[in-house]
Amino acid sequence: MKTNLTGGGIPPTPQAGPWRPDLLGEPWVAQTIDLPMIRGRKTVATLVTTRAELAHTAKIALLYLHGYNDYFFQTHVAQTITDLGIAFYALDLHGYGRSTLDEESRNDCWSLREYGPELSAATRYLIEERGYEHLVILGHSTGGLIASLWARSPLGAATVSALLLNSPWLDLNRPWFDRVIGTAAIDAVGNYLPNYAIVAGGSWYAHRLHVSNGGDWDFDLDMKRSRPAPVRMGWLRAIREGQLRVHRGLELEIPILVMASDRSSPPLLTEQNLTSDQAGADLAGETDTVLDVQQIVDRAPNLGTNGTVTQIRGGNHDLALGNPASRAAYLATIEQWLTEHGFATPKHTEAADKALVPGPNVSDDRASEVPLDGSQP
Repeated sequence: MKTNLTGGGIPPTPQAGPWRPDLLGEPWVAQTIDLPMIRGRKTVATLVTTRAELAHTAKIALLYLHGYNDYFFQTHVAQTITDLGIAFYALDLHGYGRSTLDEESRNDCWSLREYGPELSAATRYLIEERGYEHLVILGHSTGGLIASLWARSPLGAATVSALLLNSPWLDLNRPWFDRVIGTAAIDAVGNYLPNYAIVAGGSWYAHRLHVSNGGDWDFDLDMKRSRPAPVRMGWLRAIREGQLRVHRGLELEIPILVMASDRSSPPLLTEQNLTSDQAGADLAGETDTVLDVQQIVDRAPNLGTNGTVTQIRGGNHDLALGNPASRAAYLATIEQWLTEHGFATPKHTEAADKALVPGPNVSDDRASEVPLDGSQP
């Protein structure tokens, strides 16, 4: 079944190029989406999937959105999704990963609405051309924020059936006073000096994940850096505007699963930590050193009422890249949730294993699941 999505403020579809072999190797393929010029610069996005997905069409597709200083390489997540009979696609947003054309535009945006054209193009391709009947979006960190806002757009509201949010960035990881004063400063500076850059330090989080530093993941160190590109104030202002929109309430009616680690620890940014602090490395592998997980839990009800918050014991910021136990718990939680909500064929979905955090009225080997409206399950 192919759907024609027209009218209602839905933008036209940007042009997409042919499928080509992807940097991940077989069976992965990628497609470049040519986007409108932004501030006089050429921009592109990149849709990634496998040859198998192009050979047949399931009823449901899942679209993955990465976080800041990131790109799609988590093929084990894709395998989990496809094992459930759901087609998997990932989108590298413009200025990120496969879609980075130069250093000046890396990670840059002045409004989260700038990601609308590529989300529109990917959505139209999946719904109109491929004929998927349902679209689920899995967003990590910044991608979780963008996905939530996109679900409120005309096209998002017409097509997105569910949201899976992996450590979504719903607030600034700062004390209350700093958030209030900082928001005013970010708004002023970001409005008048959007290209003013703050030099970002290194982070144990990205550093320790890579195989060269004893981690489990062999990702491209230019696409996911231990020392990210400088943060521009225009980008930070765009993020804060998006977060404040969430705080006012999105009132989404679709089912939502918000997932986060069970605890946070302060970011470990010093040169010493980057080179020698094994304790810091261990901490970064078992807690969220990027965001405050309590903020995620507290802000989740602002997304909508048809959802659940689940915390994963020992998870790090990207729950898909945690230690084996937390990673397995994260993937099993997704399997169980998608199955329970009718998006997947029942399979080995023992999502309640011992790595999940026990919650109220839940035994030690069950997930800590709390409805977004705060009521007891």
